[in-house]
Amino acid sequence: MLKLRILTAGVLAVLLAVGLFALPPRATVLAIGVVLTLGAWEWAAFGALRAVPARLAYAAALALLWFLAWRWTDSRGSLLILLSIACAWWSLAFLWLLLAPERHRASLALLAGVAVLVPAFVALARLEVARLEVSTPAVGTLGVGGFEIAHHDAVRGPQIVLWLILIVIAADIGAFFAGRRFGRRKLAPRVSPGKTWEGLCGGLLAVALVAAAAAFDLHLAPLPSVAFACAVGIFSVIGDLTESMFKRGAGLKDSGTILPGHGGVLDRIDSVTAAAPLYALGLFGAGVIR
Repeated sequence: MLKLRILTAGVLAVLLAVGLFALPPRATVLAIGVVLTLGAWEWAAFGALRAVPARLAYAAALALLWFLAWRWTDSRGSLLILLSIACAWWSLAFLWLLLAPERHRASLALLAGVAVLVPAFVALARLEVARLEVSTPAVGTLGVGGFEIAHHDAVRGPQIVLWLILIVIAADIGAFFAGRRFGRRKLAPRVSPGKTWEGLCGGLLAVALVAAAAAFDLHLAPLPSVAFACAVGIFSVIGDLTESMFKRGAGLKDSGTILPGHGGVLDRIDSVTAAAPLYALGLFGAGVIR
């Protein structure tokens, strides 16, 4: 099983690299839509839609919503509104996890799928086609008065998305190893008994290290970048726990079987669906990217 998981993870890493850096941005946006459509197919089971026609209809409806949301968020104001609503939803999901994780209704699960997957598509797609302008000194070049002339490099969307993925991976791996070594206090025992507060702290430490590297790479202020990345890391944990809550409510161990050794698509992207809207809101809202 471990070899199978590693093999699948390797294939996914290659596909991610090709999708981000080899395809044209619009093709990558389409690929993101395909992946999330598969996620919508799996999410339909959380809402007790087991028949193929019903699940297809749910996935098609969400695909239509992604298209409409993509068109609507052409303006920066509309994009920030949608991302803000998404972050508000994830805050409510956190309260749901804390106070009443056993409450599960099919209709609520289907509505939650819209709140989870539509903003995640918009956030990832808009990040993919975004651009970050950074200024770096032109070493050895002198301008008027003897000052160095700065030139501008554009950090493209794929690089920005890659750092989001690395932050999420760091949160997951750091939590796994810290939890195994130091885990004592359960984080959300009614939803995911294996997660601990010690693991969360270890995950955030790993996130801080990755964020420091990202700040250097993207020419951003280190301390605000680390603080912001830790918030994104916390949201990624909420995303993971929320999917676990819906799986438990639907009586499912995994969201699907499409990924050997890993389960379904949602089992791999659950953390990203929560982290992406906050990540995009912070970068677009602060004017760091456009």
